Amino acid sequence: MKSLFITAPGSTEIREVARPEPGPGQVRVRVNFLGFCGSDLNTFRGFNPLVSYPRVPGHELAGVIDAVGPDVGAEFAPGTQVLVVPYTNCGACSSCRKGRPNACRNNQTLGVQRDGALTEEIVVPATKLLTSRRLSLRDMVLVEPLSVGWHAASRGRAAAGETVVVFGCGMVGLGAIAGASAAGARVVAVDVDDGKLSIGRRAGAAETINSITENLHERLQALTENHGPDLLIEGVGLPETFRACVDEACFAGRVVYVGYAKEPVEYATKNFVMKEIDIMGSRNATADDFRGVIAYLEAGRFPVDAVITHVVPFADAGAALAMWAKNPGAVTKIVVEFGR
Repeated sequence: MKSLFITAPGSTEIREVARPEPGPGQVRVRVNFLGFCGSDLNTFRGFNPLVSYPRVPGHELAGVIDAVGPDVGAEFAPGTQVLVVPYTNCGACSSCRKGRPNACRNNQTLGVQRDGALTEEIVVPATKLLTSRRLSLRDMVLVEPLSVGWHAASRGRAAAGETVVVFGCGMVGLGAIAGASAAGARVVAVDVDDGKLSIGRRAGAAETINSITENLHERLQALTENHGPDLLIEGVGLPETFRACVDEACFAGRVVYVGYAKEPVEYATKNFVMKEIDIMGSRNATADDFRGVIAYLEAGRFPVDAVITHVVPFADAGAALAMWAKNPGAVTKIVVEFGR
């Protein structure tokens, strides 16, 4: 069978590899669709410190079970359409013992610390499978990236009656918008691209702010009776948006960082204490987050067709990564179709 490898920064190659066989508790999934994540782009560009080369990228996958090993329940019989929770958890570290396996110290995500799903078939534990009777396989690849933002909204305890600001209308930001909106909050989406802000509104944002053409502070003050937002979720990864979360939060507000800043962030820490802000990190997602996103998509509450900007065949997956690296602003989501 064929797999696509990122062999070095900027280089890809399709190789023949052995077909995997499922062991006890495992299934083999025939991959039908795979979504590219920002981590895959960073691997291609050489900016992912967690990756060694060569590496098969990809962890947003949906496909059909074609073989099962011993000790797999009947709900995952061959022919079942599934998506995969792509993280591992050791069960022994402090995060796992606290019931937060998404932050496992020893996590290995598909396509990052281990070879991923840009391959014709992949073996995974049955315990990492979820399914939907209503979603298409193409739409199922959106569940994982949206779940990361959904988890950030859950981590920040987004609640009805609150004002929640989400910085960035990429896939993670859109997931945070959807999660906070589903919790009943009034969501304000912030971006520098009016097209992405339009998608943010369709994903559940009640208000939008273009932070280049509008004064962010003045708009947020006007929307919150001069108190500031209750919760701010950072999904961009820029020092200025990291700082803006702290500056704009209301007294006793909350901040969730899910974006990775590419450089050190300097703060005046006065607001940390004076406002008594809760500042939290958010990593990956839980199975419950996945289920929440599945239900949200099944209800037709998300603009799937507007978000999937490119669908490419497996043979062109490497070229699609190169295109994305050259023009990142033109892409919201690239989906690779295996042409089954």
